Parts: sequence; structure tokens; C-alpha cells
Amino acid sequence: MPFFERYLSIWVVLCIVAGIALGRVIPGAFEYLGAMEVASVNLPVAVLIWLMILPMLLKIDFHSLSEVRHHWKGVGVTLFINWGVKPFSMALLAWIFIRNLFSGLLPADQLDSYIAGLILLAAAPCTAMVFVWSNLSDGHPGFTLSQVALNDVIMVFAFAPIVALLLGISSIHVPWDTLFLSVVLYIVLPVIGAAIWRKYLLRGENGEERLKRVLDRMHPVSLSALLITLVLLFGFQGNQIIDKPLIIVLLATPILIQVYFNSGLAYLLNKKLGVEHCVAAPSALIGASNFFELAVAAAISLFGLQSGAALATVVGVLVEVPVMLSVVWIVNRTRPWYET
Repeated sequence: MPFFERYLSIWVVLCIVAGIALGRVIPGAFEYLGAMEVASVNLPVAVLIWLMILPMLLKIDFHSLSEVRHHWKGVGVTLFINWGVKPFSMALLAWIFIRNLFSGLLPADQLDSYIAGLILLAAAPCTAMVFVWSNLSDGHPGFTLSQVALNDVIMVFAFAPIVALLLGISSIHVPWDTLFLSVVLYIVLPVIGAAIWRKYLLRGENGEERLKRVLDRMHPVSLSALLITLVLLFGFQGNQIIDKPLIIVLLATPILIQVYFNSGLAYLLNKKLGVEHCVAAPSALIGASNFFELAVAAAISLFGLQSGAALATVVGVLVEVPVMLSVVWIVNRTRPWYET
């Protein structure tokens, strides 16, 4: 695992500190950036989100969808977890913890927003980081690639309806025009743009090498865009976090529970169906992880930079690496049990 990704949580913490400090020292600059909006879309953040998402989608070969039929049991389990369990289990956990158990410890005017952020986080399955988790667990590369490509296609059509349904169930107002714009801006257009760009790079001879060079160059750009976005978010959220630092821990609780629940369920279902470990391991990891870049973008578009929803999605970024590494450790250590 590359050095930067391995310590992503540390860089996130540093960005939290930097964002909070800058937000208190130069609040005018953050207010100016926050006011740069068109149709409820913050332009600086939109540019940063595109820089995050495009390189990740550029890795996806949609022709790999033909591999799906070879691993249909593992694909079926992952799809069931990603789209039939995870968003709904997160909505339930958010209701239990945020609306009830932790309600007295959180700002009352942000409870709905926190729940919305957690739902957004769970409604989109992970893309790029899954390749890292799969590699660390000796996952089948063909399965991982085809599963991610299939999830991206489904996300174009399913993300908005699932989010709208769960926000409605949670009695949270759904700004339909903004939700539709977010789906187009942060899913449809990047998927189309990445597919066209990938096809262009792969043309003629040495296409694979050309694609690899672009990905190598874009990788640090993508991560830098993520970290700059976090600085902006925490520049706006700083006062709230300083007043109630326990918020981070409280929001992380349902996220951690749903990761272990969904990965464990996927792992056990694959074992029950007799799926090979090299497919079951990435299936469990894909089933549990989140496309936090999309969640951050959607939360900002729907509820604003200063919202509890944006903060909740950022907590997902904070815990992503350590919790997913722990899941990798679990599936690796239990391989002898799984294969008996």
C-alpha cells in the first residue's frame, strides 16, 4: 500500500487542524469561497471534487463487465449488500444513534443533517480504494474490476432514488433539483468523461503505458484535492468542532458498526454459497466501504459547506483507512477457517 494512502488518516487529522486554525484566523477568506455558488453548487469545491473523482473513474474498464458472469455468486452478494442492505442499515443506525441515543450530546438543529450525511455516505459503494483493499487481501482482480464497473453503472441510476427514499423516510426535506444536479455533476458526467478519456489514452500503440503515466501523474493531484477540500470543510466547521469535539466520535460510531456488519454479512453469505476466498474477500470489502468523495460532494451540494451532513461525510473519510485495513486483516487471518 503506498505511503500516502497508508497514513491517509494522519493527513486527514492534519487537515482538520489546519482547517480549524485557518477558519479562525482568516474567516473572511472562507466566507468568500463559500459564497462562490451557482445553482447551489460551490464552484471551488466542484473543481476539487472533479479532480478527486476523475482519476479514480479513469481506472475503470467498463469492458470488464463481461467478467461478471464468471463470478455471479460473489457479484450477487456484493450487489445485495451494497444496494439492498448498506444504505438501509445505515439509515437505521443513524436513527438509533443520532436521533435517539446521542441526541442530547449533539447540536439539536443539526440532527437531521447528520443523519442525511450518514445516508449519503452509505448510498454509494467505494470505487478506487477498493483496488488497494482487494490487492492486500489477494482478491481476484477480474472480479474486483468487474464489480466496481458494475457498481458505477448502477450508481448512475440508483443513487438519487435511494437517497431520496431514505431522506424522505427520515423526514428530511429533499431538494430534488439539487439532488438531480449532484447526480449529473458528480456521477454521470465524470463517468462519461472518464470513459472517453480512457478510450483516448488507450488508442494506438503503448496505450496501457500512456494510461499508467496519466494515472501516476493524477494520483497525487486527486489526493491533494481531497485534502484541500477537507481544509475548506473544517474551515467552516471549526467552531462547532471546538465547542463539541465529541461530535467526531459520536458520528464515527454508526459508521464503524455498519462497516463491520456489512463486511461480516457479505463474508458469511459468500462462504454459505461456496464462493472462493479470492472473491469473497474483495466482496466483503466492496460491500462495506464507501465512495466518500461522492458523499462529500453530494452533502455539500444538498446541504452546504457548513452543514452537519458535510461533517458526517468527512468523518467517513477520517475512519476509512484504519477501519478498512482492520477488515483486510480479519479476512486474511480467517482464510483457513473460510476454506474449511
